[in-house]
Amino acid sequence: MTATAASDTTPPRRRLSALAGLLPFLAPYRGRLIMATVTLILSSGAMLMVPLAFRDLIDKGFVANAAADSHINAHFAALGLLAIFWAMATAGRFYFVSWIGERVTADLRSAVYRRMLAQSPEFFETTRTGEVLSRLTGDTTLVQTVVGSSVSMGLRSLLQFIGGLVMLGVTSPRLFVITVVLLAVVVVPLVLIGRGVRRMSRDAQDRLADTSAVAGEILNAIPTVQAFTQEGRESARYDASVDDSFKSAIRRARLRALMTASVIAGVFGAIVFVLWLGAHAVIAGTMSAGQLASFVLYAVLTAGGVGVIAEVWGDVLRAAGATERLIELLHAESRIQRPANPKPLPQTRQARIEFQNVHFHYPSRPDTASLDGLTLDIREGETVALVGPSGAGKTTIFQLLLRYYDVDSGVNAETGGIRFNGIDLRDLDPAELRAQIGIVPQDAVIFSADASANIRYGNADATDEQVQQAARTARADEFLDRLPDGYQTFLGERGVRLSGGQRQRLAIARAILKNPPLLLLDEATSALDAESEAFVQRGLEAAMVGRTTLIIAHRLATVQRADRIVVLEAGKIVEIGTPAELLHSGGLYARLASLQLMA
Repeated sequence: MTATAASDTTPPRRRLSALAGLLPFLAPYRGRLIMATVTLILSSGAMLMVPLAFRDLIDKGFVANAAADSHINAHFAALGLLAIFWAMATAGRFYFVSWIGERVTADLRSAVYRRMLAQSPEFFETTRTGEVLSRLTGDTTLVQTVVGSSVSMGLRSLLQFIGGLVMLGVTSPRLFVITVVLLAVVVVPLVLIGRGVRRMSRDAQDRLADTSAVAGEILNAIPTVQAFTQEGRESARYDASVDDSFKSAIRRARLRALMTASVIAGVFGAIVFVLWLGAHAVIAGTMSAGQLASFVLYAVLTAGGVGVIAEVWGDVLRAAGATERLIELLHAESRIQRPANPKPLPQTRQARIEFQNVHFHYPSRPDTASLDGLTLDIREGETVALVGPSGAGKTTIFQLLLRYYDVDSGVNAETGGIRFNGIDLRDLDPAELRAQIGIVPQDAVIFSADASANIRYGNADATDEQVQQAARTARADEFLDRLPDGYQTFLGERGVRLSGGQRQRLAIARAILKNPPLLLLDEATSALDAESEAFVQRGLEAAMVGRTTLIIAHRLATVQRADRIVVLEAGKIVEIGTPAELLHSGGLYARLASLQLMA
């Protein structure tokens, strides 16, 4: 599944239906929705009362008689009170609508983010992270604009339009008919232009998402970009993407400018024409000056309502497209699901792992078997090393143990697949399974936090003493103590303030702090120098005591103390035995060892 934009040919009605996906996010705030609706009606009603107040002011307040002063004072006082009421109702509408928009957007953003965290790695094989981030920022901002502003303006303008039409008919039926005809002449081209704006708005959103994806990918690979001196090329690539986004936005702006000009010219021309007819009616005595003034004001309100509705309609359609993409992410289903009735895992110090006729193909490479009928029994407390050439299936074993993916098939439902302490992984809650596993990856992940928080990622409830003990075991204390603020030193994004070996030792400390029954070491010492590797190797050996450990290693010197070595090639086990047995067997392991240990 990919987070792609809907086709421009999607019918508007279908796109608008995507906004129904926001209803679950609006439902918890019914009280504020009611308050927003009430204040909207009150402010719109107050607005529609203004022309009537002006009519009475002109017809009764500007009369040359003894009561003129009292009349004009009363009318101006009424206008003042009406203005205050209108202002308060409008302020209330603005506050409640803005609150709802911000709250719904925050809830939607959080819900999509939680959904993304629950996706398996398979999802991100086909979906770019930058595109997801663009949806979380750009699309949610569009939704916020519509829910927190545009919808309110649209409803207000709709009430203004309907109420204005009614009052126009009451004030002067003849001029009302003429005004309706003129408005129709103005609205028809606006609808046609609006369709073009809608298509261009969608295109501009897609170009912006592409730009964000390019930037996210390159900024996460700055060292590589600089190492290969590709700054100029990547800058040019980003400039080209930005330029595409700019051109798309300008095309949209040009068309919207044309629409705005059409609104102003059409509305102003209609008002001038109606005012001309009304002036002749006043001269002829068939209409009072106050009636003409109120009619013109109602005509302005009605025409203004049409203009706002036309502009808001474009925003609503853009938000519908954005909502459709967000709901698509929100409804993305991970293939790795928690069973309806997961089996509980016994709390043990050690783990037993059984692979029985395991087959696996990565979804992005369905024609290539990563594991081909693998069968392996790892006993409690055993240390097993996985060795073999790149692509042999070593990392795949770790991915399946962590249940990032499920196996393709086994012998049968009872005995096939992978079993953890006698229970098939597919019968376990993935979170409970992963809580029993600690991993030190080859590329250590360090978060933008201090050293203590990074180590405590392995156990959020650990005490400071436990954190420091884990660091000492991993031999990380020797550099942590030298940092400016010790364990509270901020390490920068992705741990840029540390060397590769220091980051690796922090990752090892994190896994040690977790204290799991199963420990997975994926080239855990690959980033260390010889001296540090000797220190950390002793720390790892201490951490492995009493628990089951699986080690992936290309440097065979690091696995000489393993209980067994499993040699993989093309997804199959080709050799298995102790280091000494394999050295004398003359097989693949012996050939690899001759290239390393005896060099």
